[in-house]
Amino acid sequence: MSKAANAIAASAPLDGPSPARAAEIQVMSGAAIEPGLLAATEVFRKQTGIETTITFATAPEIRRRVGGGETPDVVITTPAVLDELANSGKFDGTARALVGRVGVGVVVRDGAPKPDVSTIDALKRALLDADSVIYNRASSGLFVEELIQRLGLAELIQGKTKRYSGTDMVEPLIHGSGKEIGFMPVAEILHFRSRGLQLVGPLPAEIQHYTNYAAARLSKSEAALVFIRFLETPATKGLFAAAGIE
Repeated sequence: MSKAANAIAASAPLDGPSPARAAEIQVMSGAAIEPGLLAATEVFRKQTGIETTITFATAPEIRRRVGGGETPDVVITTPAVLDELANSGKFDGTARALVGRVGVGVVVRDGAPKPDVSTIDALKRALLDADSVIYNRASSGLFVEELIQRLGLAELIQGKTKRYSGTDMVEPLIHGSGKEIGFMPVAEILHFRSRGLQLVGPLPAEIQHYTNYAAARLSKSEAALVFIRFLETPATKGLFAAAGIE
């Protein structure tokens, strides 16, 4: 157990449970790291007894909700959003931890032919050949929108482009009947494999985009500080790596 957790335990009355083991923290997190975060928080609960409730949201939603007054104990989102919230006085920004980064992948439904996306030209052909191109309105979706414009395809595929909030794009991909092609964070694609998605591959290295995620404590909760420090341990990093979070 970390120094922070030991400090919590040491302050507990001898005839009752420690605050660490009685505590509960609220976490608001970007959805792209959901599989790794769920695995990590289960280990965290078993090790510390601290219950963790997680709300998943996009980076713009986190900015709006926390900026509007919501007060989770811990926020996990892009460093830029954390900096913005810290600068606005929402938290002091001192208790932070780097979680990892997630690249963008190409996804189709399970059983559908995998298009070639190994090069930029191959990716362009796959997009032109697709019946619909699906992505979200989160950080990765904003990048994909800009990428399609840079590739000179925006006007050519505009009529078959579909965007959804967060993981709402999963169902249209799973239940498609044609040549649907989607873009999602690699970690999310791996998470939904059991539901009917398959990873075609990551974007070509020349145009790959990574979204970094970091955690910050918003409340004065000592349990939240324990959680922040837990995210920095090698074992936790291993759980995230196994879920596609580098």
